Amino acid sequence: MGLCELVKHLKRASYIKSAEVEMAMLRVDRALYVPSRYGMYAYSDTPLEIGFGQTISAPHMVAIMCELLELEPGLKILEVGAGSGYHAAILGEIVGEDGSVSSIDRISELIEMARENLEKSGIKNVKFFLGDGSLGLEGEGPFDRILVTCGSPLIPAPLKKQLLDGGVMVIPVGDRYFQDLMVIRKIENGYEMRNWGGVVFVPLIGEGGFGP
Repeated sequence: MGLCELVKHLKRASYIKSAEVEMAMLRVDRALYVPSRYGMYAYSDTPLEIGFGQTISAPHMVAIMCELLELEPGLKILEVGAGSGYHAAILGEIVGEDGSVSSIDRISELIEMARENLEKSGIKNVKFFLGDGSLGLEGEGPFDRILVTCGSPLIPAPLKKQLLDGGVMVIPVGDRYFQDLMVIRKIENGYEMRNWGGVVFVPLIGEGGFGP
């Protein structure tokens, strides 16, 4: 299976619903974000190890989370969990040159990997930060959208605070082994929340996650 075939599969399965997500997933070559030893699986719809106990998400999950975020050009996005940079690249493609993505991770080697991978893709509207993702990036916020790509025991208060009115956060919430994918919209008097369904992500490590 090649990149085009992968995207067609995701569209047929209704994981991809919008033209924006479809075009971004066609433009960002997942093979650039997968360790060379797994290159033969770059276009398989499966998560893959990227080292340090972390993974690159399955393409269908990337598509689902992007669709739930209701992305559009010009948005300012926070991503918690940079991984190899693939998801940030998709976000950057969709929000375009008038938008921006700030991605934070606690593992310096992954930050460097992600930076190098995005350079290969030619995507320039993504910045990477080393730190505790559960605390967000107060100096860079507030944000129109927040994407958390690791499972949290709760919705960290700093992330809720850094979400703009009308903004959307997508975050897996549960225990270390199984979570519910929550979609949170900030409204005038609080937050609207809905549960998309069960997912499995690596744990969010940090003050607002599963500890240091």
